[in-house]
Amino acid sequence: MAADLPPEVACRGLAKTYDAGAPVEAVRPLDLTFAAGRTTALLGPSGCGKSTVLRMIAGLEEPTAGEVRIGGETPLELRRRAGLAMAFQEAALLPWRSVASNIGLALTLARRRADPEAVQRLIALVGLEGFEQRRPAELSGGMRQRAAIARCLVTEPGLLLLDEPFGSVDEQTRLRLNLDLPRLWQERGTTAILVTHSVSEAVLLSDRVVVFSPRPATVLADIAIDLPQPRRAGMVREARFLDLVDQISASLAESEPAARPLAAQ
Repeated sequence: MAADLPPEVACRGLAKTYDAGAPVEAVRPLDLTFAAGRTTALLGPSGCGKSTVLRMIAGLEEPTAGEVRIGGETPLELRRRAGLAMAFQEAALLPWRSVASNIGLALTLARRRADPEAVQRLIALVGLEGFEQRRPAELSGGMRQRAAIARCLVTEPGLLLLDEPFGSVDEQTRLRLNLDLPRLWQERGTTAILVTHSVSEAVLLSDRVVVFSPRPATVLADIAIDLPQPRRAGMVREARFLDLVDQISASLAESEPAARPLAAQ
């Protein structure tokens, strides 16, 4: 389990407008609560504001209005004590450091003592034994992403934020990562929020899916994923899984503007 109890994440009136000459409303005021110890997926059309919401929760974007509280703390307060970690689509490993050194760096940045045993334990859990001293250029995309997730988890954060973390790997590797890696944060009781464009990935990974409208982001649907954990590869062919995929896909389709007749285009 994580060093602290997993936090609830509360967004109240959370909004974002970019003002670069002409104002662009990215996110309309949102009231969302993410349950402690659960995984929530954020889905929506490209450019709808999913990643902006995630970055405001992380404290990497300043809201125009509203606030985020994570277990009663601000994102900045939680980040200062390494209570949250964020993984991006690109692994962003330091190219001159080995796998073990990249993972251990997270402890240094969090002002924690070095813990080679914890680093090695995570390397084993993400299936990178034997690659401890390899540099990122010597790894496949999937292996780099495994190392990046291990780097996020080594500080035992209460909150894990994932922005398309498997988007840069091939489909077969992506499915394997979808099945293997979530167990690491679920077993620790971590609160996780995931941004993805894949409906099936959202259903496979999460306990809940929130569907956003096209920009500016508003909530179109909030769907509980009532599938047993841990998830299995064969589950993607089961009736309940497919029903949930269809339900979420329908919500996404409703958000798209109707196509104009060809004569009007």
